[in-house]
Amino acid sequence: MEKSTQIFGIRAIIEAINSNEAIDKLFLQKGLQGDLFKELEQLIKTKRLNASYVPVEKLDKLTKNNHQGAVAKIAPITFQDLETLYESVITKKDKPIFLILDQLSDVRNFGAIIRTAECTGVDGIIIQKKGGAPVNGDTIKTSAGAVFKMPICKVDHVKDALFFFQANEVKVIAATEKTDQTIYDISFNEPCAIIMGSEGKGINPSVLKLANEKAKLPLLGEIESLNVSVACGAFLYEALRQRL
Repeated sequence: MEKSTQIFGIRAIIEAINSNEAIDKLFLQKGLQGDLFKELEQLIKTKRLNASYVPVEKLDKLTKNNHQGAVAKIAPITFQDLETLYESVITKKDKPIFLILDQLSDVRNFGAIIRTAECTGVDGIIIQKKGGAPVNGDTIKTSAGAVFKMPICKVDHVKDALFFFQANEVKVIAATEKTDQTIYDISFNEPCAIIMGSEGKGINPSVLKLANEKAKLPLLGEIESLNVSVACGAFLYEALRQRL
């Protein structure tokens, strides 16, 4: 079900990038020099790809092959263009619903959210190119295969998605405890996009202030927060309840 997810070698990775292969993450050897390596670095910068500089030992663990100081992880799915997806959805639905994930880091949470989103009729998930959890084998397994059914878009920054949706009169709702409104105080029964934040930091403050509305879940116990995938499920099912 999952295609090959790794490319190694500087020239092979350059060719893959130039061929528009869906590169999800790159690992580059710290301190490596050379014209070809600099060419790869420039290409990564131009394409705004997600790269980390790591010790050679890390690369040796990723592959036993001659990696030449560079290993690329390939996404097992094809990411969609946000504008193209929106235009496709809006021709079929008057009240689309989208999910924006602001640098979610745990692949299992990501997979669980994809599964719930597919079950609740979400029209697409938007993630940032850098800083978030990748779509890998664990994501696929946790999503129960829903990752192959759910359109996923990558944007340079989460703000790009917010500006796009707001320009198209899609209400952006932020899931945050920094509000007096609960999910039962606002309307999901209109075109909307729900933002969920990362496990540790929540929604970035610069993103949060751009949201049209903010909503939280009522918590009656002593624990101050829920797991992000559980919280996302509560938001999506309230949206579904209002739309039925």
